[in-house]
Amino acid sequence: MTVRTRVAVVGAGMAAARLARQTLSPLLPGTLDLTLYGHEPHAPYNRALLAGVLDGRYVPEALALPTGGATVRTGTEVVAVDTGARTLRTDLGESVPYDTLVLATGANPVLPPIRGLHATDGHGSPGRELKDGVHAFRTLADCVRLAEAARHTRRAVVVGGGVLGVSAARSLAALGIPVEVVHQAPHLMERHLDDEAGATVRRALEGMGAAVYTGNRARAIEGDTAVTGVRLANGHVLDCDLVVLACGVRPRTGLARAAGIEVRRGIVVDDTLATSAPGVYAIGDCTEHRGAVHGLTGPGWAQADVLAARLSGTDPDATYTGVHGVARLTAGALEVAAFGEVADTDGDALRLADGTRGAYGSYKKLVMRGDRLVGAILVGDLAAVGELTRTYERGEPLPSRPLDLFSPLEGAVL
Repeated sequence: MTVRTRVAVVGAGMAAARLARQTLSPLLPGTLDLTLYGHEPHAPYNRALLAGVLDGRYVPEALALPTGGATVRTGTEVVAVDTGARTLRTDLGESVPYDTLVLATGANPVLPPIRGLHATDGHGSPGRELKDGVHAFRTLADCVRLAEAARHTRRAVVVGGGVLGVSAARSLAALGIPVEVVHQAPHLMERHLDDEAGATVRRALEGMGAAVYTGNRARAIEGDTAVTGVRLANGHVLDCDLVVLACGVRPRTGLARAAGIEVRRGIVVDDTLATSAPGVYAIGDCTEHRGAVHGLTGPGWAQADVLAARLSGTDPDATYTGVHGVARLTAGALEVAAFGEVADTDGDALRLADGTRGAYGSYKKLVMRGDRLVGAILVGDLAAVGELTRTYERGEPLPSRPLDLFSPLEGAVL
């Protein structure tokens, strides 16, 4: 009797779903016993489309991702791993053996150090639950709860002006809710955009009816049992009954650390995606590869593809040497893409702007070093993003007229 290899994947997010589909699709049914363990109640879904559920563009079921026939155990959290015995333990008390373990535990939302964030317990001390009206925005369950709360909301404040915060603010504004964005950095999406691109995104949000406060920090959540406002560091209070926290994410590494697996900022992996424990691999947002931690879909899917090639045997020697993820935001008329080095301190930059493009104008920027493209920003028009990313990833020389990468040519050189 043929003994099937047991592959256990801890996590059922986007990287895990990609791994399952890419591993099983080239194999005959029954070749591998591949199981995803997800602590969320939902099957794998496309997290990048969550804002569309919030504003009603998608129903939750539309976000489902294929898994290639893998067994998916939803609502099942893996609470411990014994790498010596090659077993995992679930929150149901099961001890499950594995031959190969893949950690795809993702990332947790960062909760900012704001006073009054949590509801008080029976003794008047802050508890673990967020105050009524305060919402994280990371999972489908978060999104469904937020969408229900938004139906009865007067005013909303989004804390954080990165990709997720901008997306949430746009969706709330699309629902007709007065919304204000509080962002500590000098401009929106500062990890991916320069100040001019950030200003373009700001104008777009303001054109949708949102107010934006950059260079400001939320200091406290007002209200005894439910949110009544957000107090800024300058003392000003924004009246609201709904607060959305969009302050970034942090790799989810607790399970690996407890199992004795090497963790720095993320779970450390080599070019084969192997961790420091035999038979244990890691992919996605939880990983740290060559010192880099990412929170983008592209690198996670690239890691999944490499590990799938190794597990399925289609390319046993496949390696992951890193990819440059593209930060993307598509929120109605507001479209953004950025990759690579967006500051031009050590290179040449070409900027194009068109205030008449679309509803809110467009901004484009190429950052070059010699005849190579090292980064780009596109806001308001993503027609050229495919060609630009291919040129960047392949390290190809730029054409003699770099403007030719923008098609059609428009705007004015700044």
